[in-house]
Amino acid sequence: MPLQPSPLRNFGPGAHLGVKETEAALVEHYPRLVRLAYLTLPPGLGRHRRVLAAHASVQRALHGKARPAPGQGGEGIPAPRSGVRAGDGTNTPAYAAVRLRVVRSALAYGRRPRWWPGRMPAPAVLRPSMPVVRGLRLFPRAGGMDEFTLDRALADVPAAVRAALGLRLLESLSADSTGALLAGAGVADPAGAVRAAAQVEGSDHERVRRMLRSDEFDPCTVQTRPGDLLRRRHRVRAGASALALLVVAGSLALSVGTDTDGAPSVVSAPRGTMPGGALDLAGLVRTPPEQWADTSRVDFSAWPSRGGRADDRELLARALGTWAAPGPDVAVTSTPGTAVVPPSQPPQLLFAGSLGGEGVVLFHDGGVRVVRYAEPLSAEGSPVLDFARADDSDVTTAAALAVSRTGASTRYLLAPWVTVAATRDLLAPGTPARALDVDGDGITAAVPRPEEGGGCLSWPAMQLRSSEKIVEKHAFLVTDLGDLAPVHLTHTPAPGAGAPARQPREATSTEALAGWARTACSLGDLRHSGVRAVNNWQFAVQPLPGTRSTADWVCTRADTWRGPGRVLVQFVPPAASPSARAEVVADRRNTALCSRFGQHVVAGTHWRSPAGSWYVLAAGSRAVERIEVTGSVRGASDGPVLAVRAPRGAAFRVDAELRDGGTMSSVR
Repeated sequence: MPLQPSPLRNFGPGAHLGVKETEAALVEHYPRLVRLAYLTLPPGLGRHRRVLAAHASVQRALHGKARPAPGQGGEGIPAPRSGVRAGDGTNTPAYAAVRLRVVRSALAYGRRPRWWPGRMPAPAVLRPSMPVVRGLRLFPRAGGMDEFTLDRALADVPAAVRAALGLRLLESLSADSTGALLAGAGVADPAGAVRAAAQVEGSDHERVRRMLRSDEFDPCTVQTRPGDLLRRRHRVRAGASALALLVVAGSLALSVGTDTDGAPSVVSAPRGTMPGGALDLAGLVRTPPEQWADTSRVDFSAWPSRGGRADDRELLARALGTWAAPGPDVAVTSTPGTAVVPPSQPPQLLFAGSLGGEGVVLFHDGGVRVVRYAEPLSAEGSPVLDFARADDSDVTTAAALAVSRTGASTRYLLAPWVTVAATRDLLAPGTPARALDVDGDGITAAVPRPEEGGGCLSWPAMQLRSSEKIVEKHAFLVTDLGDLAPVHLTHTPAPGAGAPARQPREATSTEALAGWARTACSLGDLRHSGVRAVNNWQFAVQPLPGTRSTADWVCTRADTWRGPGRVLVQFVPPAASPSARAEVVADRRNTALCSRFGQHVVAGTHWRSPAGSWYVLAAGSRAVERIEVTGSVRGASDGPVLAVRAPRGAAFRVDAELRDGGTMSSVR
């Protein structure tokens, strides 16, 4: 395993610390420094490259000049707060200087030069280099589901926020010291990064601290696996084939001169896939039919190859060739954040068959994408190539893929672990689900699509049940939002008195179906946006003034495959119809609100009572202990709900105090 250290860089002028002092601090605290670097580095590097980059950032910190940390009240790098143990060696100038270099180096991986276009990532030549490990892939040991979810949430925040979180929770620095260190590392808004980090950690600091100290974020305790051996073999074979092709082309170029008109002769090669490459038919991955029932990874990788044309080499060759180089007549679509480049390794064949007047092929490229190729069976029409994200799929989000679509319906290929399929209308919660026909290949009959545009008279969904062979025998709901994979729908009930916080559960109960009947029409705004799952969180129940009725406050959170989420806060008053549409009072994009890492929410709206009086209503989640309304109407209430008489359309602002002493404003 050759390890080639990257070039060392000098991180700026300053007093030069002794090399022995610096080395001693680095070696003594190497694991904690590498963990800090790993947390700060961009998750987009991938776990293998992120591990190597973390070690490179720390080892690079041994070289160059840096200011030693001054005493309390001095300028420059702040000393650790008093909470750090005095005898552990982390309060020395040498350690403070090394830590600053590590943070600065880790931040540099995600930083672009000022002259580089803002929407384009900096090319590799402009980023710090890292060690190279050939033949092995390195991964930190997997933590639990909480650690995995935290890692996904941290992928949505800037590197400076991740660094601030590490300095606060791993290094136990105060907010002021963290801001000063970030400023010394070149962060433009250190105070903003510290505030954003506080929002990520929320009120349960110790729980997040424990997660950050788990194996999930430890790049010193790693697992090793070989690289893609087949891919390496294919690269060697492809290289040999390319070399042979170059030799032949060179020979032809030497033997063929110019013609009688003086125009150069052109030797054209037929278009096709290169033998031994990622798009070679012989390399297509075909999963055994029963593997899904005997694996711990229940996702698209466990799907067997199905369909009546799974052995049609001509169809598969056209599909792979179009994926490699789509022609001008090919309609290419992709969900946001999905790359449309050819695969880097042989893809997995999921389905190949004829359906709805088309020849259809479904591929899975090994963990990141699913791809659908369709060509018309008649001479009319053009091929279609659809790309969608599929990383980190599971029993529910890998339960189906759209195979054929018309304007009014969709036919799906179901996962092999789905044993029962039915359809239901979310706007008719009292109507039982109706059985859905499925053929021997797992293709469903036509499932109605939710209407696009106009009214929202119905909202079709599929109710699926998984097999007991995977110890996941349960029913769940999915619905079509226009992407290849349908969206998983869940429900979080209202908080119980004195009960712990509820967790999302399947939206098949009577309560969940009643909630989705009032909010399903809001899903129309989420079409074609790469949504993975949507959860309805009933975060408050509010008594309505002048009545004996209550209203529900619901936070509808849509999580996308690429990470960022969107939140709709909806007010659900009593209504004569069980499907009367709720009122959307707030819409926030790219937020952690209403997720595991955004557990507090407060919102407000206007409401007219049956007697004709107007009110400002406000409500917050279970941790809200006081609400105050200011503006043209004023009022306050101890507790998570508030109602204040107000003129119609009165301007107002809602603020809340939390049990842990924090404050927050209403979602807008």
